[in-house]
Amino acid sequence: MLKDAKIYVAGHKGMVGSAIVRELQRQGYLQIITRTHAELDLCRQEEVEQFFAAERPEYVFLAAAKVGGIVANQSALADFMYDNMMLEMNVIHAAWKNNCKKLLFLGSSCIYPRMAPQPMPESCLLTGELEKTNEAYALAKISGLKYCEYLNKQYNTDFISVMPTNLYGPNDNYHPTHSHVLPALIRRFHEAKEQGLHLVNCWGDGSPLREFLYVDDLANLCVFLMNHYSGNETINAGTGKELSIKELTELVAEIIGYKGEIHWDTSKPNGTPRKLLDVSKATKLGWKYRTELKEGIRLAYEDFLNNPMRAER
Repeated sequence: MLKDAKIYVAGHKGMVGSAIVRELQRQGYLQIITRTHAELDLCRQEEVEQFFAAERPEYVFLAAAKVGGIVANQSALADFMYDNMMLEMNVIHAAWKNNCKKLLFLGSSCIYPRMAPQPMPESCLLTGELEKTNEAYALAKISGLKYCEYLNKQYNTDFISVMPTNLYGPNDNYHPTHSHVLPALIRRFHEAKEQGLHLVNCWGDGSPLREFLYVDDLANLCVFLMNHYSGNETINAGTGKELSIKELTELVAEIIGYKGEIHWDTSKPNGTPRKLLDVSKATKLGWKYRTELKEGIRLAYEDFLNNPMRAER
């Protein structure tokens, strides 16, 4: 990408989109195009087509999505599927129709089978059943990834995809029930500390293993891939390191300074038993993450304290 290329970042207000904008600015890209949801509803095809015809972006980072944790995914299956399918199809299709040079589609590691081999290679996609708790979201993301692949095969486009592991960092969603595990823990332990609570309840038994990637590291990889990778197979984005939810919970409590007891509610679901990405493909391309988990959580907590809009979402 030339420094003066027109680059559209879809979803620039979200955690991933805002990180991509920060990374592009840091690297000296000058023409970054953004639109808020109020200015452009990506679920409306006509609006998206008019926007692309008028702006003619050369490069597109598709980071817009309807996201949430287990509760949100289970209570709004139809909404998760419809919103994600519509917005990604509209943007990818309009990028193709308007001769966009390159598009990067942001997926999610939940697209891989529930009992996939660990660590999960990109090639295990569609080799088994999905995790039921976020199946609707996963199906939508798989469709977006496949649509990019099919456009490449049929029309010789250069549309790529990246599959991040669990993300966290600035501009995360800290909603008490509609957020992912790490931001939810940050909020819960912060409030417990503020209220002087002696006990914090956590879901499941703490045994599932998870991997976490600081969002600014993902943004760095996205710009790197836009400049250095073309291909139909997706690229996993992660650290290649894992820890149990119990270890994560204790680490968050320590960073926030919560001194009380942690209780595990085993009547609540655990989610997938283990989720670790095989990141050897990104490594071979010459990329590696920078931010270690403890430092990343400290930065995320700082963001939580200083970003009131997010804390209230």
